[in-house]
Amino acid sequence: MQRIAIPILMSAWMLLGASSAHAQEPQPPNLATPPRLSLADGQVSFWRPGGQDWAPAHANTPLAAGDSIYTGPGANAEIQVGDRAYVRIGESTQLQLSSIEPDFVQFKVTAGEASLDLRQLAPGHTFEVDTPNAAYTIEHLGYYRVNVNEQSAALITRRGGSAMLTPSNGSAMRVNASEEVLASGTDTPRVESYAAPELDSWDRWNYNRTDHLMDSMSVRYVSPEVYGAADLDHSGTWRTVPEYGAVWVPDGVAPGWAPYSAGHWISDPVYGWTWVDDAPWGWAPYHYGRWVYVSGYWAWAPGPAVAHPMYAPALVAWLGGVHVTVGVGVGWVALGWGEPVVPWWGPREYAGVPSWRGWGGPRVVNRTVVNTTTVNVTNINVQNITYANTQVHNAVIATSTEHFAHGGREFIHASPEQLHEVRPAEHGMDIRPTAASLTPEAGHTARPPQEFVERKVVARRVTSTPNSWPRDERRDMPEPAAHVQDSEHGRPVPTASPAQARLEERGRSEPSDRHNGTEQEQLRPTPPALSEHHADVQTAMPSSASAANHPAPTERMKPPPPPSFNEWRNQQQGQKEQGGHEPSAVHNAGSPPPVSSPAGQSAQPAQHANPEQHNGGHPNLPGEPAMKLRPAKVASGTNHNPAGRASCKEHDCR
Repeated sequence: MQRIAIPILMSAWMLLGASSAHAQEPQPPNLATPPRLSLADGQVSFWRPGGQDWAPAHANTPLAAGDSIYTGPGANAEIQVGDRAYVRIGESTQLQLSSIEPDFVQFKVTAGEASLDLRQLAPGHTFEVDTPNAAYTIEHLGYYRVNVNEQSAALITRRGGSAMLTPSNGSAMRVNASEEVLASGTDTPRVESYAAPELDSWDRWNYNRTDHLMDSMSVRYVSPEVYGAADLDHSGTWRTVPEYGAVWVPDGVAPGWAPYSAGHWISDPVYGWTWVDDAPWGWAPYHYGRWVYVSGYWAWAPGPAVAHPMYAPALVAWLGGVHVTVGVGVGWVALGWGEPVVPWWGPREYAGVPSWRGWGGPRVVNRTVVNTTTVNVTNINVQNITYANTQVHNAVIATSTEHFAHGGREFIHASPEQLHEVRPAEHGMDIRPTAASLTPEAGHTARPPQEFVERKVVARRVTSTPNSWPRDERRDMPEPAAHVQDSEHGRPVPTASPAQARLEERGRSEPSDRHNGTEQEQLRPTPPALSEHHADVQTAMPSSASAANHPAPTERMKPPPPPSFNEWRNQQQGQKEQGGHEPSAVHNAGSPPPVSSPAGQSAQPAQHANPEQHNGGHPNLPGEPAMKLRPAKVASGTNHNPAGRASCKEHDCR
């Protein structure tokens, strides 16, 4: 067959003469690390503006403004929004990311339940949760739970968390710690306050899962701001290599595997072409650090920890001159130790310029350390770089541009014969994305009920997200509706009364047999011990003679991955059946008890016949309202079951 080479962008950097002045790297764009879909358990659906239709959600997908997540019956999902901050949604929940900024994240929840477990929050950072009945502004650490049905929205605050509630009439009020606030109606909203109810199994699972993720062995090797470090604990082994320091070797990869060979390229509206890996651990090693090949094994090298690592959509070099058998090809290879990334995202003055931003190790070009702190980037001709991993068998991955643009995964490992004319592409590749490239997977999945789509929300800040729902005449899917903001008074004003919808009463289905991991593949043996001998300080890559026989000690046994909610609930139910008791939430140093609870007492007040008997019979302090638990109501229908509790009766939703 005819072989067609990749066209290379020839608008060049010419290699300049030696200069005594060291040019600084261009400042990177002020972009937020994108929220990460870190768990999709059960039938979880994803949609991105411009996409063809709802598609199955894929863990480790970077999310952008306008993206929507919907969980079917029995499903739940988790979105990581900070190094110690998570948003989790239960079954039959519709959530959209309205806005993502470096210090502000805005969600829209039109049905179901969402919990925000914020163990760490930088000063000045804000979360906003918009519902049909009220907007909630969160600026403090704590645990927050939002329940939404067709009549009302409820917010529960725990662990010292507090928020601002803004109903549709714009009269904001504060929600104090350990409160439950119910907002009903839209045109003439009614707000009722109660004491927070006892923790149920959903809350306990949220506490337990965050505790598990924070108790990670891998966080000692990477910056705290790197998402997904806990996923490495149970999927590989940390080892010490003299040339690179701590490296992580994945378990269970197939023979002949190479980084960036098992996954998808998707089009991100902010970062452009972005890699989404199939492995459950596939976030940190593909958006931070570098990949090295040592003694016949691939290892991820995070490099020395830096205070503020910089997210990248992928850390690869784009290659031209790779021959494929069908159409025009595009190739890529994982960056090696210390090699610069040439951004294909960001403003014009940033894109196309080699960068080591966020990298704490040596700066390497053509296997030589050029400078440990500052490099005259104008003296680097991108097309003259020889990337170290192009010399590794099977490391260069390629496909046709047609398959690439349509989200295909028909990748090949380029052979040496296909690489004899390979050259780095200066600005990456110029491939126009298609609708199929907006989602990491294709296939049938659950679609949210139409009434969820039509519901309007109250919003303190109006965003200009693109049309965020797929329009298909055959399905008659409406465009999203939203409250508009009163530009004069800065408050949300409804454009019309909200659609009257009915939230179906669904119990949780039997647990799915789908786990966080992928199918078992052929396991590879533990890599051999690595050399204690140091290479020459000016040589960035180890020689073949550096492999030897000093294994890095295993510090502790690999922990199992944290269970999904369905798995965790079944474990608790099994303990109950064996005569045990369902444990309360466990707090660690990163999860302090509620500040309003006296030491040694329960975090939540018990329900008393007389509210004045609370706090050991002491009268309420001056200025503090007498709080009481919301009275239990008979679940005879949605009209008597506040805050969407009918849909979550199977997990003791209160």
